[in-house]
Amino acid sequence: MSKQWGENKKNIFEKRRLKKGAFIAFLSVFLILFLSLAVPVKVVATENVVEDTKPTDPTNSRKSNLTGSEAERTNITDPGSAESPDDLKKLNIANTVTVTYDNGNGSLSGSLRILITLTLISLAPTLIVMMTSFTRIIVALHFTRTAIGTQTSPPNLVMIGIALFMTLFIMQPTLTTVYNDAVIPFEEGKIDQKEFGKVAMAPFRQFMYGQTQTKDVKLFMEINKTEWDGELESIPNVVLIPSFIVSELRTAFIIGFLIYIPFIVIDMVVASVLMSMGMMMLPPTTISMPFKILLFVLADGWSLIIGNLVKSFY
Repeated sequence: MSKQWGENKKNIFEKRRLKKGAFIAFLSVFLILFLSLAVPVKVVATENVVEDTKPTDPTNSRKSNLTGSEAERTNITDPGSAESPDDLKKLNIANTVTVTYDNGNGSLSGSLRILITLTLISLAPTLIVMMTSFTRIIVALHFTRTAIGTQTSPPNLVMIGIALFMTLFIMQPTLTTVYNDAVIPFEEGKIDQKEFGKVAMAPFRQFMYGQTQTKDVKLFMEINKTEWDGELESIPNVVLIPSFIVSELRTAFIIGFLIYIPFIVIDMVVASVLMSMGMMMLPPTTISMPFKILLFVLADGWSLIIGNLVKSFY
């Protein structure tokens, strides 16, 4: 009985303490609000007055705010003084964009190098897929993985990595030619930007033309309504690139079909054995996949496929 009375007394003290705390908090908030409303607060805004040292002439004032010399300034004539389109161009030189190649000595500035690098990075996936051996390699590798039956092994990251390094290996002669014939002369100032693009594109055109079938070129030339004399020089890039892609896809699917043949034979043999044993409910792929992996390993499949893919470009 005494224990219960002690617990009730403790609860009563706890409730009183909570009520006292709540009352003190309410009183504090009330006093803060009362003081903020009752006591006026005067806010005075001060202004720092700085003596104007600029000239009073509007023309001189405008010129004093411009940076650089008078020959390099944006506004070189007064607004509204243009009488012809040529005068309008001279009125504001910011209407046109001019890139100075370090006074023509062949040395790029840091900001221009960053701009070119970012542009190439954004275009790199398209260039790698459309103008190199990457398409044929990655399609053939995916056919190989599907034919074996291992849907996620090797993973996509490994497949893309293999395709990228094989592409770099195959395209190394082309890239070396581009560097020696286009990049180095451009850095030395021997050729301008227009010549650089033409010279750099020539090795890629030669590579693509060697892997493109004639019927694909004729197809896109007919679509483009352009006569073709059978020479590479008369094929524009807008025709050569799609022709090369179609030819690469056709070749990759042919390689994929040849890769599929031995694995299909294994699937048919395993399915026939299971049917003869009465195991019709057992999926044949469950039994055939270990045999396909064993065959692929014993035949050194990766070496054969990668080696023949590389040799198909030579």
